[in-house]
Amino acid sequence: MKPGIYLAHKPVGVTSFSLVRAFMGEVEAAGLTRKQLPVCHGGTLDPFAEGLLLLLAGPATHLMDGLHALPKTYEAEVVWGVETDTGDGLGQPTPLGSTAHLTPASLDAALTPFLGWTDQVPPATSAKKVDGEPAYKKAHRGEPVQLPPSRVYLHEARWLAHDLPHRSHLRLTCRGGYYVRALARDLGRALGCGAHLSRLRRTALGPWEDPGPNGRVALHGPALLPWYPSRGIAGDEVNALKHGRTIPRGELRPPEWSLPPGFPPPEPLVRALQRGRFVALLREQDGALQVHTHLWAGL
Repeated sequence: MKPGIYLAHKPVGVTSFSLVRAFMGEVEAAGLTRKQLPVCHGGTLDPFAEGLLLLLAGPATHLMDGLHALPKTYEAEVVWGVETDTGDGLGQPTPLGSTAHLTPASLDAALTPFLGWTDQVPPATSAKKVDGEPAYKKAHRGEPVQLPPSRVYLHEARWLAHDLPHRSHLRLTCRGGYYVRALARDLGRALGCGAHLSRLRRTALGPWEDPGPNGRVALHGPALLPWYPSRGIAGDEVNALKHGRTIPRGELRPPEWSLPPGFPPPEPLVRALQRGRFVALLREQDGALQVHTHLWAGL
């Protein structure tokens, strides 16, 4: 087992952390402790959802914040006519209205106000913290949960197919922190009929695609965070960075992958590569580079 980012497929019906536990079991079977190779996931998927889940191992766990600003692509099935308290088919249903008026044109028009930056109220069964506890724990105990709206970004969304007046199939690309369950809820309310998700699959995150059932892909070195430019560094520069000093900006290699046109760019950072190992994220200041996140053990 090596440090890095692993692309895994989460099936329907299991939690994201169950994949983390299984990976930890492999780490221990390889003779390593959790302290030697810590593991976390890079963004949860609900139990009813499936698709791409990132497993971060070793120093890669420090890269979690850099993944939030990436585009995430989903395919979802929206069921019309019924809202649920969880936003998916596992919740308590509340029929809200007729679906007879739904047409492909009206559904296209309904998507438009949700594009770009908007304020979105997360589902009560989300992992958002309330008084230091995930909201879903309070909701599952029957406690009232009121979450403030979050600023979220939906880059694009389009309907792939319709089976009206019952359901529609949607593809969308959004920034981290977006709740597709909340989009279905809000679309249903805007159309006056209610809606919830019956299926959700994360197909891609940035340049990385879902490897499919039982698939797993390991990423190391230059394959990590390819949306940032990179700079090769030598041993004396590593030593300078470790001691809090800056190094010259030098020549930067361009990113190997570009964000979709118009997508909000992440914080401008630079990958530091030493002999093919990813050892730090750097930020530029006054024409020089200094450490933003160190990964001295290397990835």
